[in-house]
Amino acid sequence: MIEIRDITKTYGKGDAAFQALQGVSFSVKDGEFVAIMGPSGSGKSTLMHILGCLDTPTSGTYILDGHDVSTLSDDELAEIRKEEIGFVFQSFNLLPRTTVLRNVMLPLVYKGVPEAEREIRATEALHSAGLSDTHFKHRSNELSGGQIQRVAIARALVNDPTLILADEPTGNLDSKTGEIVLGTFQNLNEHGGRTIILITHEQDVAEHAARIIHIRDGKILEDSPVKHRRRGDLSHHEQ
Repeated sequence: MIEIRDITKTYGKGDAAFQALQGVSFSVKDGEFVAIMGPSGSGKSTLMHILGCLDTPTSGTYILDGHDVSTLSDDELAEIRKEEIGFVFQSFNLLPRTTVLRNVMLPLVYKGVPEAEREIRATEALHSAGLSDTHFKHRSNELSGGQIQRVAIARALVNDPTLILADEPTGNLDSKTGEIVLGTFQNLNEHGGRTIILITHEQDVAEHAARIIHIRDGKILEDSPVKHRRRGDLSHHEQ
């Protein structure tokens, strides 16, 4: 599904130039759950922006689902983001005074999907993310942190994306709630067949994935399977 070949990213010019990525290469198969891990300043955020089609590399090739997206225009990248990628962020990015169901339906509004179909697809996405119908009419500011993040996961799922890209999705959650959210990702991967890339700086979070790519100073240090994989908490799933 994903092939990254010799990706570089340089900011600035001349003496002020800074190379955030230095010849990064890896691939991700359809249905994999991969964590990209590194400390602050390692280049993982730059790589996340390229993987999410929020930025383009200075050089190298990025193949997503058979398409070379590394040289697309801003408008073309926006279309790829809308059709191919579901984002889950640390800060949730939900509308606080809007109901759970309407928050998840919002991406479908932008696509011009009819209202009846929007509600059906949003309901299916919320169920997949582990939320029951009893929460659908609540406003997002009436939910717990873990429930809010699962609403954000549902919103990422609703367009049926090729890739789910999760950027520090447990960063604003306590450890117990984080385990519930990580269990949600594992369930989506193992039972829903979703391809997930998780960006994190924490080893124990990364070990919920099946494979970890370690990055430091803009280079991949290690790319290996997780030998003793951690299991997230699925006991709080409400479907």
